[in-house]
Amino acid sequence: MARKEPLLIALKGGVLRLREVGGPCTDTSPHLASLCQLLENILRKGLQQPAWGFRRRDYWHWLEQLPTAGTGRLSPLSTSIQKAGGCEKVQTAQGHGRYFLRLALQEKVLAAAVRELAQTPRLLEFYDPVSSILGNEELLEPFLSLLLVVTEMDFSLDLQNCSFLDESWLLPAGALLQKLKGQPLSFRLLRWRWHDGEVYEPLLPYLKVLKEKEPKFQLQHSPRRRGKEEPRRLQGGRLLYKLRYLGQTSVGKYGGKEVLAHAIPAVLERRSPVREVLFDVKETEVLVQERNSSKLLCRYPYPTISCVGRCTDSSHLFGFCVATSPESPDGSTFDCLVFASSSEQECEEIIRRIAAGFKHTEWFV
Repeated sequence: MARKEPLLIALKGGVLRLREVGGPCTDTSPHLASLCQLLENILRKGLQQPAWGFRRRDYWHWLEQLPTAGTGRLSPLSTSIQKAGGCEKVQTAQGHGRYFLRLALQEKVLAAAVRELAQTPRLLEFYDPVSSILGNEELLEPFLSLLLVVTEMDFSLDLQNCSFLDESWLLPAGALLQKLKGQPLSFRLLRWRWHDGEVYEPLLPYLKVLKEKEPKFQLQHSPRRRGKEEPRRLQGGRLLYKLRYLGQTSVGKYGGKEVLAHAIPAVLERRSPVREVLFDVKETEVLVQERNSSKLLCRYPYPTISCVGRCTDSSHLFGFCVATSPESPDGSTFDCLVFASSSEQECEEIIRRIAAGFKHTEWFV
């Protein structure tokens, strides 16, 4: 006798609520986000993580590996997977997976994807047969039955608006503005400065319209001009920071921010030879290059970075801790790397960007 699975019970209720509304389900439906979240929870339940490496599995990683037709036209499922994988508006596996779920609801291919998984043993091994739904034959059948009901429903979703899927299921639509009409509204702009310290030029038309509607609106900033200093270096359109690498030290098996208070001074006391480096804060990792040759010295994916912070005594110094032996049966050990920037403002900017990287690489919500 199959066990009672709370997620399947909740999914059944969510499907019934959507059917009761009638008509095509749109982004304004109050039940859409909860349905998508339930589907995602089911696809993640019992998903086994690899024993080696830093990349955590998400359901997108098996979706993108589903077999495609060898000859002739691509199936609707294969086409949907290709669209999701090629979407440039999302940057993470979570974003691609969520884009596929929305597309699959509209194109009625979600049940086909799960059936294809069940017929592909090497991908089915992604799931624990005991704790998962997709890896358990007794639970897979009722899940497929619910998906067939969903396939009979019509969805009319805005698939162009999808950049929010890296972070949330909730579409940032006009319905929210109507709900908050008359109330104060606050928002943040990420990376609104250009490399010269001025406002990023493509934002100017939008800021002009906003200024016309709200004359008192202003960005809180103090543009930093580099004057006669050497301009910052760009690579592939990204800003590279010119820093001095001061060295590193082992901090043991705990890599929390508390260790920075003694780890940074410990590195300074060693007086290791200073290296001039280029520091690249990317979407999923941090790269350190030798300044003169651009030789890659090290790379640290965000999941390996445990903390980042500034030195209280010297505001232009910062350090971050990285896991050095995650494969060890005794657990990870951590090293603290210390860098010096040209100013307090630049130091704070780098710390904020690394901290934002933690958020971008979250897998589970």
